[in-house]
Amino acid sequence: MPDATRLTVRKTYKLFIGGAFPRSESGRSYVVDDAKGGFLANASRASRKDVRDAVTAARKAFPGWSARTAYNRGQILYRVAEMLEGRRDQFVGELRDLGLGKAAAGTAVDGAVDRWVWYAGWADKLAAVAGSANPVAGPFFNFSTPEPTGTVGVIAPDDPLLGLVSVVAPAIVSGNTAVVVAAERAPLPAITLAEVLATSDLPGGVVNILTGSRAELAPWLASHMDVNALDLAGAAAEDVAALEEAAAGNLKRVLRPGAQDWARTPGTGRMTAFLETKTVWHPVGV
Repeated sequence: MPDATRLTVRKTYKLFIGGAFPRSESGRSYVVDDAKGGFLANASRASRKDVRDAVTAARKAFPGWSARTAYNRGQILYRVAEMLEGRRDQFVGELRDLGLGKAAAGTAVDGAVDRWVWYAGWADKLAAVAGSANPVAGPFFNFSTPEPTGTVGVIAPDDPLLGLVSVVAPAIVSGNTAVVVAAERAPLPAITLAEVLATSDLPGGVVNILTGSRAELAPWLASHMDVNALDLAGAAAEDVAALEEAAAGNLKRVLRPGAQDWARTPGTGRMTAFLETKTVWHPVGV
């Protein structure tokens, strides 16, 4: 039986930047409530400086992550799925605090695990599907191969786990790195996922997760010149035009928000949205 005399060790929810868990440099936090309006936790409220630090960490991690073999990236994503499943009860508890029933929460966690596995399986198949051998009139081979675009800024959807996995996994499986703004009112599953990532084989900086105000953080992420692409999955409709305009400063690839049932088909579009195509000519017989 639990010892009634023990003090509860309250968890401090921090940011996830460069594989570490710093507090916001601003020192700010905000209250996260449960589905009934009761106090659940305090979460860090990230600032513009935290966005810059996260982008710096993502850029630093990009050369090493993109240089790994596709097979190795698939192994690492599969390891993330293993670690996530090992903390199933914790995720179920956090989703139930948000108002999901026990069965629905369990289904959401199982779906998130399955989706990590699904994307892990794509890692060493993506080049074969997205690439091509092109017919040419001459003694040459002509190949088109996909390459990661760089650092992807992600505005995560309100679905705090399955939706989050559905935007993070496809961004990194091809070799990109990511800076993620978590769901504002439901950040706890995102930070718990960060703990999963930190204890898997994923190199620090490949995924960076910020909690706080989307309205405050998204414009800085969209306008940052070291961010190469932007996924607006969780952006408010009224903010999309302004974020696209900010992203135009360095010609970012922008994936607009759309109707999405995160519980159903994950699709391959998010993987190919953040790929560049390199075409190589090679003489026959050389």
